[in-house]
Amino acid sequence: MKRVQVLFWLGLLVAVVSAKTTGREEDGHDHDLPELDWWEGGVFYQIYPRSFKDSNGDGTGDIKGILEKLDHLVDLGVTGVWFSPLFKSPMKDFGYDISDFLDVDPTFGTMKDLEDLLAKAKQLGIKVILDFVPNHTSDEHEWFVKSKSGDPDFRDFYVWKDGKAGGLPPNNWQSVFHTDAWTKPEGSTQFYLHQFDKGQPDLNYENPKVKEEMKKMIEFWFSKGVDGFRIDAINHAYEDERFLDEPLIDENRELFYENMDHKYTMNQDKSYSLIYDWRELFDKWSVETKQTKLMMTEAYANLEQTMRWYGDGTRKGSHFPFNFAMINRVTNSSGAAQLKEVIDEWLDTMPKGANANWVLGNHDRPRIASRFGRERAASFAVLELTLPGIAVVYYGEEIGMEDYRDISFEDTQDPQAANTNKEIYQLYSRDPVRTPFQWDSSAYAGFTAATTVKTWLPVHSNFKELNLAAQKTAPKSIFKLYQQLIKLRSDHTFMYGDFESKALINNVFGYTRKLAEHKTYAVVVNMNSADVQLNMKNLEKDTQKLKVVVSTPESKFEENQEITDVENMILESFDAVVFEVVTAGSSALVGSVLLLLGAVLRALM
Repeated sequence: MKRVQVLFWLGLLVAVVSAKTTGREEDGHDHDLPELDWWEGGVFYQIYPRSFKDSNGDGTGDIKGILEKLDHLVDLGVTGVWFSPLFKSPMKDFGYDISDFLDVDPTFGTMKDLEDLLAKAKQLGIKVILDFVPNHTSDEHEWFVKSKSGDPDFRDFYVWKDGKAGGLPPNNWQSVFHTDAWTKPEGSTQFYLHQFDKGQPDLNYENPKVKEEMKKMIEFWFSKGVDGFRIDAINHAYEDERFLDEPLIDENRELFYENMDHKYTMNQDKSYSLIYDWRELFDKWSVETKQTKLMMTEAYANLEQTMRWYGDGTRKGSHFPFNFAMINRVTNSSGAAQLKEVIDEWLDTMPKGANANWVLGNHDRPRIASRFGRERAASFAVLELTLPGIAVVYYGEEIGMEDYRDISFEDTQDPQAANTNKEIYQLYSRDPVRTPFQWDSSAYAGFTAATTVKTWLPVHSNFKELNLAAQKTAPKSIFKLYQQLIKLRSDHTFMYGDFESKALINNVFGYTRKLAEHKTYAVVVNMNSADVQLNMKNLEKDTQKLKVVVSTPESKFEENQEITDVENMILESFDAVVFEVVTAGSSALVGSVLLLLGAVLRALM
């Protein structure tokens, strides 16, 4: 009997020690850790609706097409989906010129189609985020039509100003789309402001009626079951009321948008206050629906300006402002030290308790595989999806889609480029990053029917080789890598764990994710086009052994492979690997207990 009791208690001790060193409880939960809200640590997938899936053969993606392919998002494992604008629009800027905030554009379907999509997404456990464009409307919106006609109830819905002598605009402001930011309609004595296309007149938020209408719009969609909004170009909402000329950055160069200091048209204090007001509205609905209504904000700005979107210390702002640092500051030539600086700077500057987020691509910027090279798309996926916080994934990145730069000037749709000329349009066109999703190797990459005459943008010519169907059947692929990484994010160490990064010798970026009484992970990203030797003890000094958890498709490292020579590892060119770390302390603890157990067993025999 004594022998049985001794064995029982020793066995229990081994089980407890093993649990401590692996960080796993039997039920898979740590009841002393706070439960994260549904969006915290989530992965949000951006869909550009025109390019995701066409259900009716007209060459343009639509809501029924998205509905048809929602299982793809389940298969990928994302938390939520963000749709670029679906609202009624004349499509001068492909949905970012809205003529009715409360209706769906026929290009994409009907309100019933969107309601069906919302219901199906809810059934599948996918949250839905709509794109809210508050800075402007379409010039075909009822408000602007009435404003232009001089209707006193709507005239001040927009920004109208008298011009200068000689019929000149009120000031030198330029639009993002490389035209004057002022247009005087035929027969009018005043100019209206448009920071984007002339078909996108700026709303006047100095008018309380405009704010009230936008509040009604937000509540309309919340009542439909939408889970949140991504708020577009919010730092353009207000202008300095003095309407002064903006200074040139380089006085020796000509007047054009990129050569101007936009101190009077962007990042005004009132724009922040507007977001704080809307956050109160979002929180009110969160209480009423017993589920957080999520606010994401988009503003290309410096770090200090961007952090203000989180809140001012008294009032809350965006749940998270998009972090474009990896788009704006990380290039193909960036090394490990610069990568560390960019990542640490965001984490160190965030307000206490805020959530980080990482954005590597979107509908306005080149794709990962084109910006960094197709051989690096996988390693940047490992990076984005193992950092602390939220990841935002642009459609097609999960299969490594590339920009399609062979779109002619005649086929160019983007007004930002179409307003230029054949010589320079490629510098400004966003069409290459918006081409149809490549589902398979059939006609038009499975995006539309084989009988379709023409797609709204050409399908990339590489679709025969690069498509989702091929990656699903391949032993290894970037799609399967995304699946692995998104699944790994549910591990408590990645959900709650600390982050510490180092720029290692040989230009390798490395970091650890640690959580007490849980597994420790190490991530290494080779920033070089050549193989390098790596001593993992320089990243985690107590490393005794490593086990491969995830590696890029071309890596020599295999899942579950154990590595004992941790001081002389070879990391291949542009490789990225996630390791589970076994430290000397944890190995010694388990070893000591096993030795003790062996001694007891020998004594009892």
